[in-house]
Amino acid sequence: MSAAPDERATRDGATGQPAGGDPRFDALVHRLPPRMADSVSYLLRPSSRWVRIPSGALLVVGGVLSFLPVLGVWMLPLGLALLAEDVPALRASRSKVLDWVERRKPHWLDPSAPKNDPS
Repeated sequence: MSAAPDERATRDGATGQPAGGDPRFDALVHRLPPRMADSVSYLLRPSSRWVRIPSGALLVVGGVLSFLPVLGVWMLPLGLALLAEDVPALRASRSKVLDWVERRKPHWLDPSAPKNDPS
């Protein structure tokens, strides 16, 4: 089997498993701007666990404090998604959210859709 040319970095180069452990999550990461997608892909590597956990916790705190000028609500789901790699209870919730996205917003997972589609 040959890999698709637009495939990004995988969790483990030998296994070919998607960076987030779920191909739907990997598709959402691919829709991010390139610089942010590279950062998230780096954080999802198994070797980045000690960076991922504090980063996820700080993003959750930043999302909770979104009423402050620099922080935003966007930080909360990203932080929870990062923490879901290491917390099994959050992994189940992430799977449910991705099921909802797959049902309600399938164009978010479409690799041929434009990256910055506001819908």
